[in-house]
Amino acid sequence: MMLPDLKELCAIVVKGAREELLPRFRNIARDIKHDGSVVTEADTALQRRLQQDLAERWPEYPLLGEEMPIEEQQRLRSQHAAGLWCLDPLDGTTNFASGIPFFAVSLALLEDGVPVLGVVYDPLRDECFAARQGQGAWLNDVPLMLKARHTPLNRSVAVVDFKRLTAQLAGRLAQQPPYLSQRNFGCVVLEWCWLAAGRFDVYLHGGQKQWDYAAGSLILAEAGGHALTLQGEAVACTSGQPRSVVAAFGGQLFEEWRAWLKI
Repeated sequence: MMLPDLKELCAIVVKGAREELLPRFRNIARDIKHDGSVVTEADTALQRRLQQDLAERWPEYPLLGEEMPIEEQQRLRSQHAAGLWCLDPLDGTTNFASGIPFFAVSLALLEDGVPVLGVVYDPLRDECFAARQGQGAWLNDVPLMLKARHTPLNRSVAVVDFKRLTAQLAGRLAQQPPYLSQRNFGCVVLEWCWLAAGRFDVYLHGGQKQWDYAAGSLILAEAGGHALTLQGEAVACTSGQPRSVVAAFGGQLFEEWRAWLKI
């Protein structure tokens, strides 16, 4: 089966985000979901919009969205391995609801749990990251290829989410940081893309859900980056269970990062 056209897919995501997210930014009420995370009207509005738009254009692919019941998510994963949209309509919801300008929408097409198309759109910066398996990654239609460079680990800039790490690893990083400087932006899907664009060097996250990593992991891989879990496994999988992420801009740096983390 021929995959959807990536440019057409980007246009659908961009239009939806501009019309559903931007008018609600800085003017939105928030609620708390059962897992303690924040959800807003913008999350559900954009999920409804994209579910409708995608079904009209590619009805053969059902949509797995973050803002749907867990039972429905599990049913979709078990019954549609050959083709399934995976959507996070608004990653960085806490940022969005707090007026912090760092959030994005992420959409991937999965085949047997593996992303084959990926789009991440940042509507505030008008940056659309996209990738097609085996054919490359792009930022606003410009090829996204990591330049050959080597930044040693002790001179690197890291993005680390301490909240989901073990106390032992978090303590080791806090007391003996191997990198030059550390950040955490609060929007996982953009963190993948900013790493792919070379805006920082190494990445560590203790637990991402499928819609968090699906598009971003493909974009990083197609740009030439490297990623595994803390257990040394591929990040993408068919399970809905959270996955840890260890990633880096370049191959040599990735091996240094893995060695320090004892993977």
